[in-house]
Amino acid sequence: METVTFAAAINRALGDSMAADDDVLVFGEDVGTLGGVFRVTDGLAQRFGEDRCFDTPLAESGIVGFAIGLCLTGFRPVVEMQFDAFAYPAFEQIASHVAKMRNRTSGAVHLPMVIRVPYAGGIGGVEHHCDSSEGYYAHTAGLKVVTPATPADAYSLLREAIEDPDPVVFMEPKVSYWTKGELTPAPGFGQAVVRRPGTEVTLVAYGPSVPVALKAAEAAAEDGYDVEVIDLRTLVPLDDATVMESVARTGRCVVVSEASGFAGVAGELAARISEQSFHSLAAPVLRVSGLPIPYPAPMLEHTYLPGVDRILDAIDRLQWQDTPGDFSVAAR
Repeated sequence: METVTFAAAINRALGDSMAADDDVLVFGEDVGTLGGVFRVTDGLAQRFGEDRCFDTPLAESGIVGFAIGLCLTGFRPVVEMQFDAFAYPAFEQIASHVAKMRNRTSGAVHLPMVIRVPYAGGIGGVEHHCDSSEGYYAHTAGLKVVTPATPADAYSLLREAIEDPDPVVFMEPKVSYWTKGELTPAPGFGQAVVRRPGTEVTLVAYGPSVPVALKAAEAAAEDGYDVEVIDLRTLVPLDDATVMESVARTGRCVVVSEASGFAGVAGELAARISEQSFHSLAAPVLRVSGLPIPYPAPMLEHTYLPGVDRILDAIDRLQWQDTPGDFSVAAR
């Protein structure tokens, strides 16, 4: 299989989708001539012309509003928000119109658009450039939310997102843009995958947290823990079955998420696991997440991000009880 970078996989998915369907348009800030801040759209304007890959004014709400209008006339727009926190001015359009159009029209009108959001930290960026904003979109009914962790998933999930009849928010971990991997076949929306099998602890992760969870699992193996790592791949739809099957085998679970832990996706995952797999658990579900503060200055981001050491600490905390369903103090 061919080995490509994460960014190149997205570029190829965009190019292949545009070649397959003349109604696919790519636009946003600096995505045309420049090829995007991270060069993800490099060469698309030259290949397909400025009518199909073009720059827009610096107005995110206008970009998404324009995309809504294009959907209503038969196009399939793919818009880029450039940076995660830059998308907030467009959130009213996304929450009030993009997410609700199908329901508002009793299924008569679809908005087949993809909103690409480069997100999360780990690149030494500053405030407004490193937010983990997936929780806002996952909480908004009517949106599908995708967050690949590998080049193969970046390609296959983006192709599926563009072909989907409904709106998809495609969250791209910026820290992964320069990672490499093979373009192997990958499953579709709503299918999590086991990245590393294990028998004693389940680590549930997505997007930028997947490689961190894998490193933590390798480090835990040196301490005698056999850790399984699950990559969710899509947050909406969510693959409960794969997660619950893993927890049934291991009896312990840690959810890893770069976003702030309070009221976030990690909390939702922990609640679902506790509700659906309570009798399989030998210890409470733990979360390792970003701190409940605005994203810090670049020199301090390592203290904010959920790293290997914090995950290992959580795994250690899970080892005090061996009987599923018994969380009493006396059992500690």
